[in-house]
Amino acid sequence: MGIAMYDFDTVIDRRGTYSVKYSPASHGLPEDVLPMWVADMDFAAPPCVSDALAKQAAHGVYGYSEPDDGYFDILREWYIKRFGWSTERKWVIVTPGVVNAIYAAIQALTDPGDRITIQQPVYGPFASSVRNTGRQLLVNRLVYENGGYGIDFDDFEEKIKQSKLFILCSPHNPAGRVWRQAELTQMGDICLRHGVIVISDEIHQDFVYPGNEHHVFAGPDGRFADISVICTAPSKTFNLAGMPHSNIFVSNDKMREKIENVYVRNGLGSPDVMGIIACRAAYAGGGGWLDGLVRYLEGNMACIREFLKTQLPAIGFAKPEGTYLAWFDCTRTGLSASELDDLLINKGRLWLNNGKYFGAGGEGFMRMNAACPRSVLEEGLRRLKKAFGSM
Repeated sequence: MGIAMYDFDTVIDRRGTYSVKYSPASHGLPEDVLPMWVADMDFAAPPCVSDALAKQAAHGVYGYSEPDDGYFDILREWYIKRFGWSTERKWVIVTPGVVNAIYAAIQALTDPGDRITIQQPVYGPFASSVRNTGRQLLVNRLVYENGGYGIDFDDFEEKIKQSKLFILCSPHNPAGRVWRQAELTQMGDICLRHGVIVISDEIHQDFVYPGNEHHVFAGPDGRFADISVICTAPSKTFNLAGMPHSNIFVSNDKMREKIENVYVRNGLGSPDVMGIIACRAAYAGGGGWLDGLVRYLEGNMACIREFLKTQLPAIGFAKPEGTYLAWFDCTRTGLSASELDDLLINKGRLWLNNGKYFGAGGEGFMRMNAACPRSVLEEGLRRLKKAFGSM
């Protein structure tokens, strides 16, 4: 099926479907807000996934399940074709989600009181996973200048010297950075030099726009493989977030055994059959759908950029290199985090993620989920303008 044959314009009503995204009342918000916050997409999953799930549902038996050789072969083919990275079956731990895996890896590979470095502003559960497991948080704050983000490597090394583990977000959520190979290599060299383990959350790896390239942190040459826990999932790529299923790659045998033991101690068994079916079908047959989706999302990002440039020049926006998340710089408005929320919700009737959620450096920013039909995006931008008025 050609790219043009996939439909990303049809609006699908998600209210009344147990959707977290479309349940404003349960969050104390007005029913008429437009939700463009949590990172799941408003598109139907690829037809190959829906067909495979329907076939399994019709079978009628949902017993204990585990992936077979074919599952791992398809997974391996995806990473070779898309990223030039060759994997082995024994490296994979199938888990109920990436956040879940981060918690497990922290518990397996560090001790209470150990220090862990993250790079804020970044996905909120990174900080929570450190604090909730009794570890100490160190922040290598990303450098924001000229509308984009970079790394303060001097500060990074100072923090890494004190750390047992580093959690990397690649591609970066919420900033949309796709790290260059040179940046990853410099971070990896520093971690190797100081004996620090790296958990690399690469869940947004399939959303990379032209001119950019995602590099698996462990690397095709394997330089950093021995210190790496590579966290992946089909959930963002194919809109399967409500079906917890992730593939975690750990080539270091001792590290992998420790992480697996955490799951055993917590009584977590084999993955559910629907997750296995959906993941296999997506990686086997969803490539064309994904290519069309990325092209569509690129158009959405261009729409945002042009709207802000012509209608809301006070709101900053750098074209993201990856992810489907738009990161708005609202600092020139002079509004606090609570004032931004109040303005967007009560005046604009628009529900976004407040930058404060992402930690240091997130204050004065807002994150919009742009993975929606163009008509929904345009309505969201109209509401954004209504909220900010003539600013």
